[in-house]
Amino acid sequence: MTEWDVKKLRILRTLRDRGTVTATAQALLMTPSAVSQQLTNLSRQLGVDLLEAQGRRVRLTDAAHLVLRHAEAVFAQLERAEAELTGYLRGEAGEVRVAAFSTAVPALVVPAVRLLRAEDRPGPDVRVREAEAAQAYELLTAGEVDLALSLAAHAPTARDPRFSLFPLLADPLDVALPADHPLAGAPVLRLADLAADRWIFGGSGPWSEITTAACEAAGFVPEQAHSAAGWTAILALVEAGMGVALVPRMASREQRREGVLMRVLEADRPRRHVVAAVRHGAESGPAVERVIGALTRAAQSFS
Repeated sequence: MTEWDVKKLRILRTLRDRGTVTATAQALLMTPSAVSQQLTNLSRQLGVDLLEAQGRRVRLTDAAHLVLRHAEAVFAQLERAEAELTGYLRGEAGEVRVAAFSTAVPALVVPAVRLLRAEDRPGPDVRVREAEAAQAYELLTAGEVDLALSLAAHAPTARDPRFSLFPLLADPLDVALPADHPLAGAPVLRLADLAADRWIFGGSGPWSEITTAACEAAGFVPEQAHSAAGWTAILALVEAGMGVALVPRMASREQRREGVLMRVLEADRPRRHVVAAVRHGAESGPAVERVIGALTRAAQSFS
């Protein structure tokens, strides 16, 4: 019977994810020669070629992808085993490390921690790390955090075998107007009514994409008058009458200015969707399961 070496399989999976032997070695704190040697040994153990040369780099063979497809089930089961062992050894009061984007921390993570503290039994120790989606999933993949919060648009697909996803919230997008804007008192406001206005949003990144996508869905391309990424700066520009901006409700509840009027766009109903992700199999761990439950309740309360 073929001998399967989990350590070598993890190296092969990391090579698939990182793309090069050098990047794999850096991620695993190994030397490139050690990575190559381990994969050569794995190839010999399995009796198939796992890598083939592609210029100065290597790529995984079809056999390697077949092996990894089955190995993902093994990794998931090992995550479940580790989660159950942690639950057995430490009860439900384990440590759960959460990576979350900035507006999710006060809107979802902090309320979830308060819900856990209000329960009659001890809760897990939640450690928070602010991180945008790309970094959050790198940390999750590397095992440096246990749970990642991100926008659904920047999460892995539901078919990614490494992660389990949990939808949390459809966060409404409201429009921020200067208090003296001509449409401030309009009984109904649509995004299309603001097509001729000057807009404020980031020059790149998720919020730029979300703003332009929402406006384009309403039938126009927004004229970007100013580029800003932080909500404090964006709302200060709006208050000064320098433009209008779409603002997620998760942010607007934390950022309030007297000279800014937040209007609900009932006709358009733009949304951004927030999800939680864990490594596949880890969701069965008692501590992680409780944090996901608390985040779900916090999201329901927010809605």
